[in-house]
Amino acid sequence: MTHRQIMEALSGLLLGLFVAILSSTVVSNALPRIITDLDGSQSAYTWVVTSTLLATTISTPIWGKLADLTSKKILVQASLLVFIAGSAAAGLSQNVGMLITFRVVQGLGAGGLTALAQVILASIIPPRERGRYNGYLGAVMALGTIGGPLLGGVIVDTSWLGWRWCFYVGVPFAAAALIVLQRTLHLPLVTRVVKVDYLGAALVAGSVSLLLIWVSLAGDNFAWWSGQTAAMVLGAIVLAVLFVLVELRATEPIIPMHLFRNGTLTLSVVASLAVGTAMFGGTVFLSQYFQIARGDSPTRAGVMTLPMIIGLVASSTIVGRLISAYGKWKRYLIVGGILLVIGLALMGTVRAHTAYGVLAVYMFLIGCGVGMTMQNLVLAVQNTVPLKELGAASSVVAFFRTLGGAVGVSALGAVLASKVTDYMTDGLARLGVKASGDGSLPDIRSLPAPIAAVVEDSYGHATGVIFLIAAPIALVALIAILFIREVPLRMAVEETAGTGEGVTAPPVVPGSVAEAAAAPGPDTTDRSGS
Repeated sequence: MTHRQIMEALSGLLLGLFVAILSSTVVSNALPRIITDLDGSQSAYTWVVTSTLLATTISTPIWGKLADLTSKKILVQASLLVFIAGSAAAGLSQNVGMLITFRVVQGLGAGGLTALAQVILASIIPPRERGRYNGYLGAVMALGTIGGPLLGGVIVDTSWLGWRWCFYVGVPFAAAALIVLQRTLHLPLVTRVVKVDYLGAALVAGSVSLLLIWVSLAGDNFAWWSGQTAAMVLGAIVLAVLFVLVELRATEPIIPMHLFRNGTLTLSVVASLAVGTAMFGGTVFLSQYFQIARGDSPTRAGVMTLPMIIGLVASSTIVGRLISAYGKWKRYLIVGGILLVIGLALMGTVRAHTAYGVLAVYMFLIGCGVGMTMQNLVLAVQNTVPLKELGAASSVVAFFRTLGGAVGVSALGAVLASKVTDYMTDGLARLGVKASGDGSLPDIRSLPAPIAAVVEDSYGHATGVIFLIAAPIALVALIAILFIREVPLRMAVEETAGTGEGVTAPPVVPGSVAEAAAAPGPDTTDRSGS
């Protein structure tokens, strides 16, 4: 396939991914205002984010498994429709409960887009060439990540629009993405009997949900060391064990357990889990930091995070091209892991009045670290599995990354809420004021100056604490990366059956996308374009 043929095939996919990222990030700078307007608490703020990540986590392996069994094109269109339906419904929310519910629907769609973007890319592009196009994926994600917060800030600050339009704005882009996908993405339809492991899906959903609910409620509704804690943690462990047992016996398991015999996949899963925990857990509260600790508007808060996004787009694009040019990828994973640890550790020193120039450098390092690690961990795994298990393997890595993100947001959000309460109680006591203790997010603009100063200092200090916790978690990712064995990138999409170690197949003759993507076997290809 020529570069032009590939870009035509990927155009709709990239547009759909852009819509998903834009619809997710457009809310980030609006959340403090949204939660305040809906009379939500710090816990509600955390769960608005965690609910989406949880639904994404649970649904990602299901979408990935379906991608190995049926039409990838129909699946990506369906996931896009689900995502946009959730976004539009979220704009109608009248309370925090409704918002969280519809954010779950968003997450179900996002799980499909997260898994299928990587799977479709891998099904038509050989690993050696994939670094270049992973760079394009990273650039599109970065563009959505840059544009989303800025657009969201402008919408919230525009009186005749309001925060609800943060959810509506993605609908026209989604319609365009669906049209482009229909016209440009042509993949072979492999007819296989679809047997989704619903019991496994239910067990993993129950285990993860119970764990996150425990993290969110412990320390507030009940003590960390209590009967409730024991019951919820043991329940999560039992459900996880049952999930593994079910997967070992299932005909079409959501997460095939034999994949973990692949050392590259196992280590990449550990690294992705740690990267997700550190990245999401640390950075999701940056908007809150800028708006509450520093008193910035939503629009300005979006501008303030640009250094991190610039680092992400620059590193993912440049490193992607270098990987395609030289075929080496591990060195960039190591450098990315080091930069991520350093950036998070330095962010652990931030306070409400830290100079912005210093913050910009720290955020840029984090962005570079994420850009070098996130996509390339998936690339390392895709390079060592057969084409028939590409969807399952890719979604396993994405599953654990989003699981780490959900755990990170929930756990570090709980730490943030606890630390803010402690710091505010101490600060207000020095002023002779008793803390209200209602847990709601403060509207910094309406507070008297002395109290506003205490609130700003409390949120600034607490934000530094959660980054300080995120740094050693990222160190775990770096250690796992160091043990990954570098396998030369394959020059073709498929490999010799059963090797799993990057054996080069005969080069694919340039032609249509369907011809390049079709695997050898019985003639089950649907040439209709679906």
